[in-house]
Amino acid sequence: MDTFSDRVKAFNRSLLLKAKLPEGVQVMNPFRDSPLALRISDAFYDKFYQDKRKRFIVLGINPGRFGAGLSGVPFTDFKRLEQDCGISAEGQRAHEPSSEFIYEMIRSMGGVEAFYADFYINSVCPLGFVKDKGNKRMLNYNYYDEPALAAAVTPFIVASINRQIALGCYPEACISLGVKNADFLQKINEKHRFFKRIIVLPHPRFVMQYRRKELAAHLVQYHEAFSLLREWRLGSGS
Repeated sequence: MDTFSDRVKAFNRSLLLKAKLPEGVQVMNPFRDSPLALRISDAFYDKFYQDKRKRFIVLGINPGRFGAGLSGVPFTDFKRLEQDCGISAEGQRAHEPSSEFIYEMIRSMGGVEAFYADFYINSVCPLGFVKDKGNKRMLNYNYYDEPALAAAVTPFIVASINRQIALGCYPEACISLGVKNADFLQKINEKHRFFKRIIVLPHPRFVMQYRRKELAAHLVQYHEAFSLLREWRLGSGS
């Protein structure tokens, strides 16, 4: 049985970035570097995506060190894996603010089973990056933080978006998390026509770090955007 889960797991295992990266920048690939991340992500997709339903795709920036970089599941830290998804993190502990925000929103949408039945979350660039800042300090790095990095990974990004749509995602619309992320996505979408519409939302990390006093309003904004797509799917009969 070729399920959405089967396709995602095969996609994750195939991810390999061969581009020449700027000096000091390293790729972060949890599916090749961490047996734990691979086991956890497999369990996650088998639990929530073991079907042939079509879904809307939600695109973040790229995996971070304390979220998907550890768990293999976008915007899902170990705490949310155990408390919300019911998947053991094997004693691991990590807190990621973006995950806290996303799962608050997911609860407002009916919980994990209802949410993941309609939506698939990943990233514009499904592999993450760190940059060596010296003195053994490795910091999170976004694909757009440096023009040379964005240029180097653009072919990989284009191929990855096309492959993720082919997993079983609607091309009618996607949700982009982060304004800079959306700027890049909209630019390449003009050329490659991945989606007919891109809905832009502020990135969860931005909200949690700089707009926490407005958290309730941002959760409403997210709820309305996701509900709009869910209503479209129900109305289309898909």
